[in-house]
Amino acid sequence: MIFADTSAWFARTVSGDPNHDTAIAWTQENLGLLITTDYVIDETLTLLKTRGHYAAARTFGRCMFEGEDPFVRIHFLSRDEILDAWRVFRDYRDKAWSFTDATSKIVTERLGIRQAFAFDEHFRQFGTVEVVP
Repeated sequence: MIFADTSAWFARTVSGDPNHDTAIAWTQENLGLLITTDYVIDETLTLLKTRGHYAAARTFGRCMFEGEDPFVRIHFLSRDEILDAWRVFRDYRDKAWSFTDATSKIVTERLGIRQAFAFDEHFRQFGTVEVVP
């Protein structure tokens, strides 16, 4: 299992993103299951829309919520995971992690995920996952 972050979804979706070609190439070669969360999808949809990519947001949302991609699974956060993420968000003052980053840290640790498809330096700061590509 490989955790997929907002930065990776955005790069894969937006052709003008500097990491677009890398994201496309990596996802075409990857045969592992990608795990993402409802919070990451929310953040991705919001980022796409607010940066002027509404059509891309709609396509991404359809793929996530209506698609049948055998290589992507959505993990819906539980109340306990959200509360644990709140503690991470609250206690790691020295990090510029978003609340979604905190939820991602909790989920990767709870599920024992050791790799993250991400272009966000925050995943390297977690110290628990290897960032790919």
